[in-house]
Amino acid sequence: MAGTSWQKAPPELVAAFAALVARRPELSARKMFGYPAAFVGGHLATCLHEDRWIVRLPAEGRSELLAMPGSGPFEPMPGRPMKEYVVLPAGIAADPVDLDAWVDRAIAHVRTLPPKT
Repeated sequence: MAGTSWQKAPPELVAAFAALVARRPELSARKMFGYPAAFVGGHLATCLHEDRWIVRLPAEGRSELLAMPGSGPFEPMPGRPMKEYVVLPAGIAADPVDLDAWVDRAIAHVRTLPPKT
């Protein structure tokens, strides 16, 4: 994207993402927007963007997460939200138990989608 200058993800966040993906063989890792991302059946389940951890959730999960301070819709570019994607509050992203629970919910949601071909 021309003119977009994003910050690199912090190394500790990248390491946490890599460790989480390594524990979940159903995830396929690759880059999106130049950041680590994890897919199931060709659908993005979770990723990093700058210093934020993003998850894809169904409507009820999004509502629950968006009610928490520090969360918000994922907008890789201002005014361009990605439907179904929410930024995890920093406290959740830093807590392995909470993080695992939200990523598991994202994986469960993505598994309900038809595989991409």
